[in-house]
Amino acid sequence: MQNGTLIAAVDLGSNSFRLEIGRLVHGQIQRSEYLKETVRQGSGLDEERRLTPEAMQRGWDCLARFAERLAGFSATQVRAVATQTLREARNRDDFIKRANDILGFPIDVISGPEEARLIYQGVARLLPQSDERRLVVDIGGRSTELILGQQYHANVVASYRVGSVAWSMKYFPQGQFTQQAFMTAEIAAKAVLDEALDSYRRDSWDVAYGSSGTVGAVADVLAAAGEPAGRISRSALGWLQERLLRAQSADRVRMEGLKDERRAVIGGGVSVLTAIFDLLGIDEMQVAQGALRQGVLYDLLDREQAHTDLRASTVLALSERFQVDAAQAERVREAALTLYQQIEDPVEERAERKLGWAAQLHEIGQQIAHSDYHRHGAYILDNTDAPGFSLPELHRLGQLILGHRGKVRKLEADLGDEDFVRQLLCLRLAVALCHARRSPDLASLKLSQTGAQFSLSASAAWCQQFPQSAHLMREEALAWQKTPWSLLFQQR
Repeated sequence: MQNGTLIAAVDLGSNSFRLEIGRLVHGQIQRSEYLKETVRQGSGLDEERRLTPEAMQRGWDCLARFAERLAGFSATQVRAVATQTLREARNRDDFIKRANDILGFPIDVISGPEEARLIYQGVARLLPQSDERRLVVDIGGRSTELILGQQYHANVVASYRVGSVAWSMKYFPQGQFTQQAFMTAEIAAKAVLDEALDSYRRDSWDVAYGSSGTVGAVADVLAAAGEPAGRISRSALGWLQERLLRAQSADRVRMEGLKDERRAVIGGGVSVLTAIFDLLGIDEMQVAQGALRQGVLYDLLDREQAHTDLRASTVLALSERFQVDAAQAERVREAALTLYQQIEDPVEERAERKLGWAAQLHEIGQQIAHSDYHRHGAYILDNTDAPGFSLPELHRLGQLILGHRGKVRKLEADLGDEDFVRQLLCLRLAVALCHARRSPDLASLKLSQTGAQFSLSASAAWCQQFPQSAHLMREEALAWQKTPWSLLFQQR
């Protein structure tokens, strides 16, 4: 990206939606504009974990306002991510489909570990460079992320289903603050976070940092009361809880530094933060300026450069973990990309990159079983933590892997997406052409597209020299029958 380019991150959190716009200045991002709205989608999940119509409408209304500010931005300048509430919501697809249209940009639902990684990137980018070992704590509305890292590298990441909105709703349902309610909330939080003890023990980090809403809100109240700005001590946290107990209820809390939007969730936030201090032996926490949205901005920059795209390293790591035949994967990748470049003009680099990753991972399921390995591969990608990838991206790769062999019609839901169809066709052709596990002769093949029809032509000499490959191409043409697309294989 050129110096001066504006880029934007949209964070659909459980409590608030945020829009951060930054300007690229010599490799660094300087804030240009920041918008935040308290949407409280996290409190809009019903007992069946479905977003209520009211909660969805609040989200859509907010995104419409964000969309007006993002008018004129290109797809490469914006990334929108959604976190725990939309990870949980059973009807999230209903919300996301309309939200994508309203915002004008795709919204990625990211996994908990991926959220943690991005949070760390945001925190680390806004801290002075240091070799200190960092513990980063981010208490959101419905999840809490814990990260251990040094410099820009997150070494240990985890996400736990405990947060300020969820805990306020469950343990302070009428906004009533009692000693018993705080005790119960803290015990419950420790029960969820207990497994963090081994990974985040006190000797594994030097400095504790807190990011995002709850930590920022607590720090603001304490600073207004005379505590050192940007720091939270264990004793000061205890003082704050005593103040809440004296107020007896959220609507009676009157403290300088506490914003009205935070009053309803301060009880849950304080109880979770207190549990983390106790559990991990934290005496003092520093407030970090960076958070998820800054991490998304810097990740957006990295994604635009193939050599810095973390997803490429993740694909390689998955290939090694599941002992993929690297030589065959590379043969299929080269064949698929060669064919793709014939029908995609100009080539969309990001789509091409994803096709290459699907080719690299197409045999990932063979480590489980050779039979139906394409189904095992799709399952792996739908159920793995893959740094750099959003959940929809992993599902898309999984669908390509699921569809690289067998019937095409099983992917009926995705066949309306022309980009997906092009990727799928090239991957299927490449796998068939590499059936002998050696590099195919592609010089005599020509793939073209006219509307919904693809045409693959081969020379008579090629068909005579490679009769099995020619047979497989004819079989592939049959596989696309009874779909909205067709493939014609012809000899010239």
